[in-house]
Amino acid sequence: MNKLARMPTFDRAARASARQLRRIRRQPARYFAFLSYSHKDEQLAGWLHQQLEQFRVPRFLVGQLTENGIIPKRLRPVFRDQHELAAADDLGEEIEEALARSRFLIVLCSPDAARSHWTNAEIESFKRAHPDGCVLAAIAAGEPFACELPGREEEECFPPALRQKYDRRGRPTGKRAEPLAADLRHAGEARRLGLMRLVAGMLGVGLDDLVQRDATRRQRRLALVAAASVAGMAVTSTLAVTAIQARDAAREQRRQAEGLVAFMLGDLKDKLEPIGKLDALDGVGAKVLAYYSKQDASELPDAALLQRSRALSLMAEVAYERGDLDTSERLYREAMQGTAEAIRRNPDDAQRLYEHAQNVYWIGDIAMQHGNLLAAERWWRRYKDLATQMVDLAPDNMKWRMETQYAEADLGEVLLRQRRFPEAVAQFSQALRTIQALATADPNNRDYQSQLAQALAWFADAEANQGQLPAAIALRQRHVALLNTSIAHSNGDVAYREQLVDSLRGLGNLYEDVGRSDVALQQLNGAVQASQALVATEPLNRNWQAALGRSRLTLATYYIEQRQLDAAATQTEAACAVYEQLASAQPNVPTWKPGVQGCYMDRARVALMQGNPAQALSFATRAVALARSIKGNDAAGDSFKAAGALRLQGDAFQKAGDLSAAKSAWAAARSSLPTGVAETPFEMAERRTILERSDLPAEAAAVQAKLNSIGYRRAN
Repeated sequence: MNKLARMPTFDRAARASARQLRRIRRQPARYFAFLSYSHKDEQLAGWLHQQLEQFRVPRFLVGQLTENGIIPKRLRPVFRDQHELAAADDLGEEIEEALARSRFLIVLCSPDAARSHWTNAEIESFKRAHPDGCVLAAIAAGEPFACELPGREEEECFPPALRQKYDRRGRPTGKRAEPLAADLRHAGEARRLGLMRLVAGMLGVGLDDLVQRDATRRQRRLALVAAASVAGMAVTSTLAVTAIQARDAAREQRRQAEGLVAFMLGDLKDKLEPIGKLDALDGVGAKVLAYYSKQDASELPDAALLQRSRALSLMAEVAYERGDLDTSERLYREAMQGTAEAIRRNPDDAQRLYEHAQNVYWIGDIAMQHGNLLAAERWWRRYKDLATQMVDLAPDNMKWRMETQYAEADLGEVLLRQRRFPEAVAQFSQALRTIQALATADPNNRDYQSQLAQALAWFADAEANQGQLPAAIALRQRHVALLNTSIAHSNGDVAYREQLVDSLRGLGNLYEDVGRSDVALQQLNGAVQASQALVATEPLNRNWQAALGRSRLTLATYYIEQRQLDAAATQTEAACAVYEQLASAQPNVPTWKPGVQGCYMDRARVALMQGNPAQALSFATRAVALARSIKGNDAAGDSFKAAGALRLQGDAFQKAGDLSAAKSAWAAARSSLPTGVAETPFEMAERRTILERSDLPAEAAAVQAKLNSIGYRRAN
């Protein structure tokens, strides 16, 4: 977060980080199923693993939407530890990850498995990671729930974790569970039938559906035999059979096409998205839309309607990443029409509400990017209403509860950008309460901890901007402590380390605001060191380079305000070297402009301290020109930047002995100050200084009195 005690600059890099966090939360399953078994049952496990991975789903089922999702063409990969982890260094960690990223858990049940601590631990881990997940039992030997029959306890084949239910938070309840079970105890056709039961359970279809293809073939053979036996109707029968075959062929082609669509929007998209293949992703969406373009959208069945909307959303996402916001918005709106129709057909389906809410969110985000804050607020309030409806339909679904937290934080952000500071504080306070409850209930959930950290940072910024400096400091202290704990528990996760850089910088700024310069220096040095470590990890990461530039520039400003000339000059030049490198590498990226403008400002201040007014005037003039070219979402904030640069230009004229030019620059600075807007403490201090330069002591004193009332003590 780089929004501190002064009004923050909301850059696209911060938005990109937020999008990455969301993608992490929505990471797709890597494995179709995880096969858990006792190694004493290894022979049967090998057979089951082979049969599952070689199984071909009947074509007429592929692409259908069931309670378990869209039916795929194949049921692979299936995770089996002997095959997957032969070269692993840390078996436990790898298995935990595989369990977390598997759609289904298949437990090969036997008395040996029931006594296996390892098998039981795998079931527990899966149920913790997937409170709503599907666990299936394949009985290899023994009897289910034999432990409840006196004298037959040794025959029990279900492990303890399989025999009890887990709640929505992944905690055992002690209540009896009766998992879907298939019998593999007998060889031959009986075992094959057991395999079919497992497959039907995972696909969410009836057992009869899997043998429908064979029944259809038998019916065709009978029809041909009957036709051949009636010689007098040979021609008619042949035509009838041909018509039936043509009809069936057409149906089969449609099933194949929709199965391909499901694959493209599912497995293929999931493989392309993490590696950033935008052209390929765009091609996926285009192919899907080309298929549906030949059909009347209003007549599409539910599954096809939703797939079409997902294709549109995918293409909208690609356009967004390419910076084509107009195309992205058009595609998201078209996708939203489809999800709205899906909700109209079934308003009590929380998953449909979720998909609709994602389109609504991104339209609001694009409005934010265009600087239309009121439109963004309207869209994000709709997004929050949808999230609330999802929770009402399924109160125990943690995914839906996280959507409410995102919505509350998004609304807080748009209110903060509108300078509605008290409303933003209230909104972020609610967002913090929501995620705090989730993180407390599941302290090991990384997503919850990440969102808790984000909520603390936003809340701290909102409090600081409305002048509640002690409250902001307390929140930033909590934020830093949480990040340090998360870094320790995650072996130095770079996402947490990146947050820590701006959190330390923010805390240092707040300490300086209240006059605690010694503590401020510790935090600012910590921010520089943390950002240096990130850049050393990946020198080409532009966001981390920018984090280093921000940290050095803030430290330079600190030394300037403390009148420490040598340290100020060193940090200023180091910060400017970073920003000049970024601007040179990406000259058309507006994100770097505020940093470059800040460099000109600090270079001008250092030059004044060194007694070089000509050089100070040169840098200040460049800062004025750049500040006037910056057009962000916060017009008032942009005006304050321009006013500050003009005030510094006037100071340089004064030092050069041109008092007339100085007064003119100061008058321009006062004219640039916005009116009728809420101001951050830093902006109030800038207004006070400009009023002093303009020989308006009474007005300057009134602003100073406000600063005194909130405990603002920053040196100037």
